[in-house]
Amino acid sequence: MTTVAKILAAKRDQSVHTISPDSTALNAAKLMAEKSVGGLVVTEGERIVGIVTERDYARKLVPMNRSSSETSVREIMSSPVMYVRPDQTRDECMALVTENRLRHLPVIDDGKLIGLISIGDLVKNTICEQEFLIDQLQHYIRGDLG
Repeated sequence: MTTVAKILAAKRDQSVHTISPDSTALNAAKLMAEKSVGGLVVTEGERIVGIVTERDYARKLVPMNRSSSETSVREIMSSPVMYVRPDQTRDECMALVTENRLRHLPVIDDGKLIGLISIGDLVKNTICEQEFLIDQLQHYIRGDLG
């Protein structure tokens, strides 16, 4: 079974972008756009205090007619944060994101943030694994396994 560690290793960009809870929602939106990411881990020092996503911005800021330059990340972030460990399986992660309607899962190892996986990463890994299995079955059926 595929683990979170393997999914992280397969990502082209393994960087995790963070932001302070005291930063503005506007700065969060600019950083997400600049880095082409859908979410930022909110940290105070080394401690994870939340996660802010495009969804948080759209659902918590815009409908309330609040100013993104005057609203802090703390006011729109999701907290507490659900996270996973590197040894957890893709299926465990899929269950977590499905049951909790999440799009991003920070990866924590020994209390340290080491990565971030998205639902897209999980789906991509699932598709790759299924394509490999189909290819192997087709070779088996044709009898050309060598």
